[in-house]
Amino acid sequence: MMNSPSSNPCVDDVAAAATPAPAHATHTTRSAWLAVGSIAVGTFAMVSTEFMPIGLLTDIARGLNVSDGTAGLMITMPGVLAAFAGPALIVASGRLDRRTVLITLTLLLIASNLLAAFAPNFGTMLVARLMLGLAVGGFWTFAPAAATQLVPHASQARAMSLVLAGVSAATVLGVPAGSLLGTLFGWRASFAVTGALATVVLLVQLWLLPAIPPLRAIGARDLLTPLTRRMAQVGLLAVLFFIAGHFAAYTYLKPLLQQVFGLQANAVSTLLLVYGAVGFIGTFLGGSLVARSVRGTTLLAALMLATALLLSTVIGTGWVAGAIVVVIWGIAFGLIPVALTGWMMEAVPDAPEAGQALLVTGFQVAIASGALIGGVTVDGYGISSAMVLSGVLVLIAALIVGTLGRARGGAPLAAIPE
Repeated sequence: MMNSPSSNPCVDDVAAAATPAPAHATHTTRSAWLAVGSIAVGTFAMVSTEFMPIGLLTDIARGLNVSDGTAGLMITMPGVLAAFAGPALIVASGRLDRRTVLITLTLLLIASNLLAAFAPNFGTMLVARLMLGLAVGGFWTFAPAAATQLVPHASQARAMSLVLAGVSAATVLGVPAGSLLGTLFGWRASFAVTGALATVVLLVQLWLLPAIPPLRAIGARDLLTPLTRRMAQVGLLAVLFFIAGHFAAYTYLKPLLQQVFGLQANAVSTLLLVYGAVGFIGTFLGGSLVARSVRGTTLLAALMLATALLLSTVIGTGWVAGAIVVVIWGIAFGLIPVALTGWMMEAVPDAPEAGQALLVTGFQVAIASGALIGGVTVDGYGISSAMVLSGVLVLIAALIVGTLGRARGGAPLAAIPE
């Protein structure tokens, strides 16, 4: 059972020196965890909004009179901005109260969703998505650290895992949920519902978030630390191929199920929900596997994903074929965030925030690049060609992990928060 912040005044001198007292000293345990929960739900809404167009891509493209390839810019544009926004915002924010930062980012999320829900044309939609990119970069950077400051030192890992669970849940459940809403009520309703969820988050944050002063100001030089570590360099290189390959295909998952496997809207929505369910299982499975071997888990995820992508081009059509591909793909992607986060934690144990910032940048650059590459390939050569290209990119990532990833640097990974 977790004690309240005021119930344990005697703290080990070393721990006290290493870890500042929580910013919520007068907050009750319940309100502190509700505040952490609001950050987690906000992160869920943020990442769900980021990936929302994947499950709605064909509907949005048709509604705004653009091609599927052009519609992929809804993933590319925020990814490009988020790649630079995270590191830039953490340096620019200095010692600004993180409560103010988080509330501002939530307001930006609400505005982005509302603008997307009522977008009269594709240009307006891209403006909404650029607003989202700024918010995503900020949330990925500030949310985990802010959450750990809201609870006692002994509970910080639990708070961190709750926020990361919001990210994982959004990654594997946000797309199918958005697709289902889009199928039932239209794609604009999906953005409206996410905006409403973000509004609830904002009200809770205004009510419960205390002042959250940063532990220290992060300088530009701090962000360079991971680039000096060999295994961090290998991890970032693998991320570029791994995530670019995934999103070159994942952005067009719905068209793949419709056009290649010949499935109707209800069947597609069902398989996207299956994808989310098995992906969530993959995330929890990844926690156990990473504790045993970061490299082995990363390699397994890459090989499974490459198998699913290449299999989609030769397995045939129909519900069963689509389900086989979706299940393998979903489990593989559930492993990915846990595996790559664990890799960076092991590679840079003494600079975790800097490692996380660069990992976020690597993810966003790869997401944007993958969506762009996938869009060009889909428009020029078709969806099956995009799957082949994506599979090759992921196989390159597997080769990097399997060869360059042999020599370990940094301290062994003790555990991944569950």
